[in-house]
Amino acid sequence: MEITTLGIDLAKSVFQLHGLDADGAVVLQKKLRRGAVLDFLGKLDPCLIGIEACPTSHFWAREIAVLGHEVRLIPPAYVKPYVKRQKNDAADAEAICEAVTRPSMRFVPVKSEEQQGVLVLHRSRDLLMRQRTMILNAIRAHFAEFGIIAAQGPRKVAELVVRLRDDDTLGLPETARSALLALAVQLDSLAAELRNIERQLLAWHRQNTASQRLETIPGVGIITATALAASVPDPSVFRSGRQFAAWLGLVPRQNSSGGKDRLGRVSKMGNGYLRRLLVVGATSVTRRAETTHTRTGVWTQALLERKPYRLVTVAIANRTARTAWALLAKGETYRAAPAA
Repeated sequence: MEITTLGIDLAKSVFQLHGLDADGAVVLQKKLRRGAVLDFLGKLDPCLIGIEACPTSHFWAREIAVLGHEVRLIPPAYVKPYVKRQKNDAADAEAICEAVTRPSMRFVPVKSEEQQGVLVLHRSRDLLMRQRTMILNAIRAHFAEFGIIAAQGPRKVAELVVRLRDDDTLGLPETARSALLALAVQLDSLAAELRNIERQLLAWHRQNTASQRLETIPGVGIITATALAASVPDPSVFRSGRQFAAWLGLVPRQNSSGGKDRLGRVSKMGNGYLRRLLVVGATSVTRRAETTHTRTGVWTQALLERKPYRLVTVAIANRTARTAWALLAKGETYRAAPAA
């Protein structure tokens, strides 16, 4: 079989393959168990292989590339238009094989094991932060059931936990006190795990030049810098900073037709985790705009005078994303322009 293009539909156990020859004729439609995929591909001559981008696709792309094949990852949303009528594994593999040959198709760069490891740290930290918030809210709510009210914020709950451990005059039943102490132990364990993850992120940040350049941008700290550096292994896949901001979902949704431009709300497409980090950092920049004597600070103050606060925050996040792409693409550091 002279296969020049191959589409692979990944799954948990059974993979579907769809192969074409140089003339575009179908020469292969095959199902393979997970353990037989690499053995089968190792017997083929080097060809173009398309795979839908998913959490496991980067592993398979690295393994298949070692065999000499050219592997391209395609966003699932761009594969869907090529699926003909009914959706099944064979139709998906055929659609992937068709989409990977399109000259205007956009592809996802393959991440290295190191970059995937850093992103696992970020996802683990995000999960632990959510669990920490749940426990904090639970402790505050349980205290409120007995008439003990605490203000919002982790520090106020921590003060309640200290009183619970050191003061026996709170008037809580022993059953409730033991349950709250168990939640406090979980809170301490989560805090220790979060500190451990953040130390690992800091160590990776100190040895990654791209992350260090990103940290020079106002509103971008170590967490955001490491997440951006690990999520964007190849900035050249984006033609401009605006395209990068659109990938993050920080641009208005378009519904234009007939030469009339209609812009809606922010699309919120793409990587929601990175978008959230950039918006949080932009919030910090907005709060310090009055004391920042740079062109960005003056622009932010002028925008705040005529636009809602949250809209200005998202606008700054959009600007930060464009700046981050420029630094990654050109290998430079941020230089703040002085106010005119």
